[in-house]
Amino acid sequence: MNRPRKSRQSLDVEPSTTFEEDYLDIDHWPRAWRVESEDFALGKVMVDLFKVFLTHQLTLARSRKTLRVHRGNLRALGGQIIRLLHEKPSLQKRGILRVLLETIDDDGGPIVYPALTESEQRSFDSTCRLLHRFTSLG
Repeated sequence: MNRPRKSRQSLDVEPSTTFEEDYLDIDHWPRAWRVESEDFALGKVMVDLFKVFLTHQLTLARSRKTLRVHRGNLRALGGQIIRLLHEKPSLQKRGILRVLLETIDDDGGPIVYPALTESEQRSFDSTCRLLHRFTSLG
């Protein structure tokens, strides 16, 4: 028996996104971080910086697993920055990028809440160190 063949036309469905497109699809993060409506604009500024960093990471031929880890850590960092701004409202006067750059350094990033495992915190700190070096180059 012959199997019914599908026409080419039925095979022409929308192509799936590439890894790179999916990897850089972070525009929805500010909504997840938002506590108050003003947080959305602050989150957008961070996302714009994170996209440049993530794009740079793609050029370094890192493994997909490593890229996903860095992406996840940046999402956590953005949430931590927004949380920090609500805990210390005086920081909002400094501007989101300045607060971000003062929060990360050569030692890593802030302690994440809710608490991460020691291994997860080391991974998070590694991403923060890379971001710190990347932003210091400019």
